[in-house]
Amino acid sequence: MSEVISEMIEPGTYIEVRSEGLIGVGGISTGNLGVVGTANRGPVGTAVILGSLGEAIDTFGSYDRFPGTAEAPALTLVRTLEQVFKGGGSTVYAVRVANLAADAQMKSMTWSVNAAASALLFTLTATSPGTWANAIAAAFTAATSAKPAELTLTLGRLKESFTGADAGALFDAIKDGSRLVVPTGLAATSRGTAVAAVVAASGADLGGPDGVAATTTELAAGLAVLATQPVNIVVAGGFDAKTGAGTMLAHLEETENDGRERIAVMGASSDVPATLAADDVSKASNPRFVLVAPGILADDAARAGEANKQVKLPAAYAAALVAGRLATLAPHISLTNKDVAADGLTREYTRAERKNLLGNRVLVLNKSFGFRVLKGNSTDTGAFKQISVRRIVDYAKAGVRVGSNPYIGRLNNSRVRAALKATLDGFLSGMVLDEMLVGYTLDVSATRAQEINGQAIVTMTLMPTFSIDFIKVIMNLS
Repeated sequence: MSEVISEMIEPGTYIEVRSEGLIGVGGISTGNLGVVGTANRGPVGTAVILGSLGEAIDTFGSYDRFPGTAEAPALTLVRTLEQVFKGGGSTVYAVRVANLAADAQMKSMTWSVNAAASALLFTLTATSPGTWANAIAAAFTAATSAKPAELTLTLGRLKESFTGADAGALFDAIKDGSRLVVPTGLAATSRGTAVAAVVAASGADLGGPDGVAATTTELAAGLAVLATQPVNIVVAGGFDAKTGAGTMLAHLEETENDGRERIAVMGASSDVPATLAADDVSKASNPRFVLVAPGILADDAARAGEANKQVKLPAAYAAALVAGRLATLAPHISLTNKDVAADGLTREYTRAERKNLLGNRVLVLNKSFGFRVLKGNSTDTGAFKQISVRRIVDYAKAGVRVGSNPYIGRLNNSRVRAALKATLDGFLSGMVLDEMLVGYTLDVSATRAQEINGQAIVTMTLMPTFSIDFIKVIMNLS
């Protein structure tokens, strides 16, 4: 029987269960990261959830040698993810983007599976476009009276082997078991034909290019994919504020209006304070935008085995490191004076330069007992200078939505409004216990006119916790 009594016609006992008193606020994510960048492997324009650098490499391939060339700059996604995970990030929504307009011939690596006299039976195509699959080695052994045909695909330490007495059996085995290639094009009349050879594409038919010369158009497309994901912190792989701030700010505005608030962390285009102020600071003044400088030193995996494999990465990658560190912190914990796992900085600022950058609302990395965030501030000039305050308010907004939404469609009377208040009161008191708030006031009400219009009015005053940025010591001697 329904737990809501709709009608009583047949004599009997009818029970109505009112569950409003059990509604609470569940878990709220605070450290999910979204990353957009270029790669040589993996789906384009799709958000992939990752939990480690190993998963990132399996999905998007290894990055290439830094810095690349002007026409084909180095791949950014996996290199950015490397810094995110190094900083401490654990849940990442990664999106591969590619400039298909610049690389109109971007394609996937293919192999022809042929019968005798080079007659094509079917085609093997790499699972994603790009140059990654050009390194796959295909070894084929034709069938004999003693054993079936065998195809072995090898990519690094990954090895796949498939057997089949004829084209149909081999096609089905590859279709069901391969992570590297997809077979297509086998005609029904050719299924019983013997396979004679597997021939890899060459020259102009190889997979690639990778679409790496990404522009803000590709950045916007990648951010659009992240717009519907439960992301709290966003990083644009390889993009600096001078180039990408406008695109990122538009994304932040759109997602905030949609109730999916997040913070963006971007790097400066230059380590020089004067240039940085002119080219980057002028592009953004926003409580959700964090501008990081300088760049960092990091080992380049593409230079493994070389005497000097350390490279200077621009601040866009320092931003990824900071974003990963921010993801490890509870919303009310400030980034100020927190250590970051950098190998070095591309520039060590003087005290005067640090004062200038802080005055321009730049999050500065500083060498002091390791490498640390000098002050965890956003580019905001108003109430949300401290990143932690913005995160506390975003956490409160998310909790209020989670707690309030189950009441949509319920009765607008004093009993249900009291239950709504109790739900929100439990959530906010938890924030006080967690030291996100110093205190709060809360009221849920509705006039008769508001009841008629289906409105319940929640009014609250929050007093967020601020962090200590300065300690002033006064010594009185006697």
